[in-house]
Amino acid sequence: MEMINAVGRRKAAVARVFVKKSEGNSEVTINGRALAEYFPIKDIAQKVMDPLNVIKDMDGTASFNINAILDGGGLKGQAEALRMAISRALCKVNIDFRKPLKERHFLTRDSREVERKKFGKRKARRTSQFSKR
Repeated sequence: MEMINAVGRRKAAVARVFVKKSEGNSEVTINGRALAEYFPIKDIAQKVMDPLNVIKDMDGTASFNINAILDGGGLKGQAEALRMAISRALCKVNIDFRKPLKERHFLTRDSREVERKKFGKRKARRTSQFSKR
């Protein structure tokens, strides 16, 4: 099987993923580092593995080697961008994977972005406290 690629985005993070079917366990490499090393917080690392766990429930023999390139954003944004990219790549591998991934919203882009700060304000919308005297 050839290598399949996909892109996922969230906030300022962009994830490019290359997926290849493997014989043994699934391996995830991010920017040349292991998943546990790149995402030391277990909850965030679990987000990345969610699409693979959904597929494993459907097809117990499915295991993939995943090589990812992450850029921009913070840890949470990168993890969600990576989850989306992995889900998109798995849909290219087998179209039957699309329905369960779509039901869990792994294929939907979360388009919320940080609103810019405006002049005369302390934050994007927060103004300074009103002083009567």
